[in-house]
Amino acid sequence: MDFNILKPLMVSYGGKLILALIALAVGLKLIKFLLKTIKKGLEKSSVDKSLYSFLMSATKITLYVVLVISIASMLGADMTSFIALVGSAGLAVGLALQGSLSNLAGGVLILFLRPFKAGDYIEVAGHSGTVEDVQLFYTILNTPDNKRIFIPNGELANSSSVNYSAHSTRRVDFKFGVGYEDDILKVKKILNKIAENHELVLQDPAPQVFLSEHGDSSVNFSLRLWCKTEDYWKIYFEIMEIVKLEFDKEGINIPYPQMDVHLINK
Repeated sequence: MDFNILKPLMVSYGGKLILALIALAVGLKLIKFLLKTIKKGLEKSSVDKSLYSFLMSATKITLYVVLVISIASMLGADMTSFIALVGSAGLAVGLALQGSLSNLAGGVLILFLRPFKAGDYIEVAGHSGTVEDVQLFYTILNTPDNKRIFIPNGELANSSSVNYSAHSTRRVDFKFGVGYEDDILKVKKILNKIAENHELVLQDPAPQVFLSEHGDSSVNFSLRLWCKTEDYWKIYFEIMEIVKLEFDKEGINIPYPQMDVHLINK
């Protein structure tokens, strides 16, 4: 092969190749440094482990893609066509996986904003249960009757949710109806005594008892008391039982809807 023919090519591309190799070496070291710095920053933050792994992987892939494009551009490659091809491929993949990508985006938002975490009892998207795990694509709930529910994160991110475990205390609301003939001051005294004597009822804020409604067949009282979040259902069921027993003991009637039917003989 005639060296004179190769000489112009070497002069033309040799400098670019050497410059590209230098840029590649510098770029690899820079990527390594950036990934190390980002890793330290994420480890010091309270970022969830799942989100941490995703962010590290996404950052690593993005940096390497940028480096490859930069090196190809330095070697004289036509980047316009390449970028257009990558964009078209990305659009096609995005349309094919739009449901999965929606769940991924929802998972990133949930893991970043942390509206709930593992162990919280939540109500969301028509389901309620204890959060077992928050993954990138799905959130797993365990229901009180021991069923496991997988909810797509895209659906979770676009719907309202109630986190019953967000605070350490909760208010328990009761409504009790008594007969119009009963002594309402006596009823209030009984309800106050029950709330004050229950060991799981918090006294600050103090329990409240008030007459809330004159119903069709009963005088309705509201009882509001505070408790620790984990004691909510225990207190609810116990107070319901205690009130019934105390009303029976004190002769307080709990009326129920009645209908009087009058027969007229003609």
